[in-house]
Amino acid sequence: MFDLETGRINDWIRDGGFDSVALQFPEGLKLRALEMSDFISNNTGAKAVILGHPCYGACDVFSDYRRYATALIHFGHSPIPSLGKDENVLFIEVKASPDIADAVRRAASTLPRKVGILATVQYVGLIGDARKILEEEGKTVHVGIGDPRIFHPGQVLGCNFSAASAVEGEAEAFLFLGEGDFHPLAAAFGSDKKVIVLNPMTGEARSVDDIRDRLLRRRFAAIESSKNAERFLIIVCGKVGQNRSSAADDLTEKLTERGKKTYRVVLDEITPDALLHYDADVYVSTACPRIAMDDSARYKRPMLTIPEAEIAAGIRAWDEYEFDSI
Repeated sequence: MFDLETGRINDWIRDGGFDSVALQFPEGLKLRALEMSDFISNNTGAKAVILGHPCYGACDVFSDYRRYATALIHFGHSPIPSLGKDENVLFIEVKASPDIADAVRRAASTLPRKVGILATVQYVGLIGDARKILEEEGKTVHVGIGDPRIFHPGQVLGCNFSAASAVEGEAEAFLFLGEGDFHPLAAAFGSDKKVIVLNPMTGEARSVDDIRDRLLRRRFAAIESSKNAERFLIIVCGKVGQNRSSAADDLTEKLTERGKKTYRVVLDEITPDALLHYDADVYVSTACPRIAMDDSARYKRPMLTIPEAEIAAGIRAWDEYEFDSI
């Protein structure tokens, strides 16, 4: 069902003359790693090297692949245009194209007249079909163009909802094509419009409002528990797609002006064990905002995003709360 584009991979390796290829997979696709390694070795003669590092998105693209191979194939994500293009890196988006006609028609009855469509990269190819069906059902449909981190119209990343923001003024609600909660929650956090998630594989449609509200209550509790914090550990990610050193500089200056003590640590993998030795009052992630949003319960100190740290320190007001994005 999910297309690994083996024909395209075969042609790309042969046309590029690559004698070795590094393979990078997100966790959910690592089960296919040995299969793809065999395919490449048997069909192209190139040596395949599987990269076992954790991979959560195109922000994790392994830029140091030349230590192990002459080229890199990154599976499961689209390129991030703002990071530039490397001709020796191939992105295989692993798209699927199930029939969603009946499911979209059922969902249409629950949607207002003006609808925005969003999707994960695996299902952006279905946006055109969904748009046509909704228009046949009398809806006015909007598909937003995201900022320079977004490759496809209507695409949402876990850290970026700009495709939703682009049409938020026109859409009364969003239909999100995808699985799970990670990506649609980004749109729900970044918009005050209702988000209905349609799972293209099962046809199930559901709201994420309850999940969003529950997470927001946890975020407000984390901020409140940090109101008297004096020592802030500002975390900068070394990965090229998540590095926001300038944002860390800006936050450091603001906190210092408020009389707070700041420290900075650079990490590639932000985990509870990696922070055990740093006895600050609060951790602030300037990397992927979802580290704080989704995983905060795992850390021994409150883990905040940049806007949340500013609220905790009195730099911005509670009613200025916003979802941090990259």
